[in-house]
Amino acid sequence: MILLHKKFRVVIYLHRIINLSICSFMKNPLKIGSILLLSVLFFSCSGPVVVHDRLGNATREDKNGWIYVHLSGSPEDIGYQNGYLLSKEIDTLIKVMQFYLPHTSKRDWNFYRAASARFIWKKIDPEYKAEIKGIAEGLQDQGLSYDSLDVVALNANIELSEYYVPYLNNKEDPGSDDDKAPGNCSAFIANGRYTKDGKIVFGHNNWTDYIEGERWNVIADIKPAKGNHILMDCAPGFIHSGDDFVETSGGILITETTITGFNGFDSTRTPEFVRARKAAQYANSIDDVIRIMTTDNNGGYANDWLIGDTKTNEIAKLELGLKDYRVWRSKDTAIIGSNFPSDPKLIKDETTFNVNDPTSSPNARKLRMHQLVEVDYKGKLDPATAKVIEGDTFDALNNKQAFDRCVIDGHVDEDPKGVPEWSEGPYFPMGAVQGKVTSTVLANKMELWAHMGHPGGSDFLATPFFKMHPEYAYQSVYLRDMKAYPWTLFKAQK
Repeated sequence: MILLHKKFRVVIYLHRIINLSICSFMKNPLKIGSILLLSVLFFSCSGPVVVHDRLGNATREDKNGWIYVHLSGSPEDIGYQNGYLLSKEIDTLIKVMQFYLPHTSKRDWNFYRAASARFIWKKIDPEYKAEIKGIAEGLQDQGLSYDSLDVVALNANIELSEYYVPYLNNKEDPGSDDDKAPGNCSAFIANGRYTKDGKIVFGHNNWTDYIEGERWNVIADIKPAKGNHILMDCAPGFIHSGDDFVETSGGILITETTITGFNGFDSTRTPEFVRARKAAQYANSIDDVIRIMTTDNNGGYANDWLIGDTKTNEIAKLELGLKDYRVWRSKDTAIIGSNFPSDPKLIKDETTFNVNDPTSSPNARKLRMHQLVEVDYKGKLDPATAKVIEGDTFDALNNKQAFDRCVIDGHVDEDPKGVPEWSEGPYFPMGAVQGKVTSTVLANKMELWAHMGHPGGSDFLATPFFKMHPEYAYQSVYLRDMKAYPWTLFKAQK
C-alpha cells in the first residue's frame, strides 16, 4: 500500500505553486519573490504550515492484477488523487488510445479532444468538471503534460468512437457503419426463488479488445464529500466505471451489457459517462437510477442496465436506447444480459440486431446464460456460483467446451469466425478480460469479488498469438500477456 508523508505532499503542492508562478515572473517579479519567501518560511519554521493536503488519506494497493485506490474528499481532491496515484497507468492508457483509435475509428486523438471541447465539456456537471481538472493537475504534478480535454476524451472514448463516429459515417454513407456498437459483457442479476438466500446476487464480466481491457484493472473506492460512497471497477483516469460494475452505500447495484447493432447519437445531450457517475453517486433507488440515466440521454453507450436495490432486494432491467426505453422489474426473477436487446420496438427502431441468428455471440451466450442462471443454478445462486457462471466456457450453440465467441468467458481470439455483428474479424484479440461478483450481503458491507484476466482462469499470451496471427501484429506495440489471477475480495474503507 502506498502512503505519502504529509510534509512531502505539501512540498508537492508548493512545487506546483512555484512552477506556476515562475511562468508569470516576467509580468510580475514581486510574485515569484512572495512564493520563494513562502517556501523559505515553510522549511525554516518549526510550526505547522496551513496548506491544503490534496492527497488526504488517499491510498493505493496493487493486488492480484488489480490496483485498489481509495479516493475521498471534494471533487477537486478526488480527481487529483486519481491522477496522481494512477499517473503511470493513465499515461499508458492514453498512449494506447492515441495509437489504437486511428486504427479502429480512422480518427486521431486530436479529433477526440476537439469533440470533447466542442460539445462534451459543456454538458458535464460542474462537480465532475472539477474532478476532471483535478485528474489533469495530478498528472501534471507527476511530470505529465495532459490537460482536462485529454481526460474528457479518455472518459468519453467509448461513446465517441463507437457511437458518435458511426453516426457521422452513417450520415455521409447510410448503413456504412451499422455494426460498430461494441459487444461488451456477460452479466446477470437475480433474487427471490433464484438465489440461495432470496436476496440479490450479481455477476458481470467485461468483454473488450485485449489491448484496452487488460488495463481495465482499477478497483476505485470513492468517498465523495456529497452523495454515496462508491465501490466500482474502472479504467485508470475514469470518473465512472466504464464497463459498469458499481455498488454504493445507498444500497444500489448497477451493471450493464451493451446493445449489439445499436445506431443513434445526439451530441446536444448529456454524455453517458456523466449520467452513469451521477447515478452511482446520487441514486438511492431503482427509480433514481432510471430517472438519471434517461434524463437528457445522448444515446451514447446504449445498454441494458441491470439494477438492484439491496434495501428492498428488488431488481430491474432498463433497456435504454436514444429514442426508446423500457423497464422490467421484480422481487422474484433472474435477468440476464449478453448484448442482446429485448424490446421489439427498440430493436426495430434503433438497431440492426438479428434476433433470429442463433450463431451470433449475443444469442449463443443468451442460451447458455438462461440455462445456468434460470435452470441449473436456480435456487442455488450465490457469490460462489456466480464466479462459476462468469468463467463458464461451454458453447451452447455447438454443445461442447470451447474457447470462442459463444461462451460466457469469451475468447474471440480463438474463434475462426470472429464476431461479424461487431465487425471483428477471425481470431480478433478480444473477449472477457475480467469479472466481478457481489450480493446483497457483500454489498451491505461494501465488499465485492473481482478477477483480473479471463474469469475461467486461462491466460492470453501475446507472443504465440502474434506468431499464429500476424495480421494483428500492429497491436504488438501495446498488447501484452493477459494473465489470469485468482478471485480477490475487495472492501471499501470506512
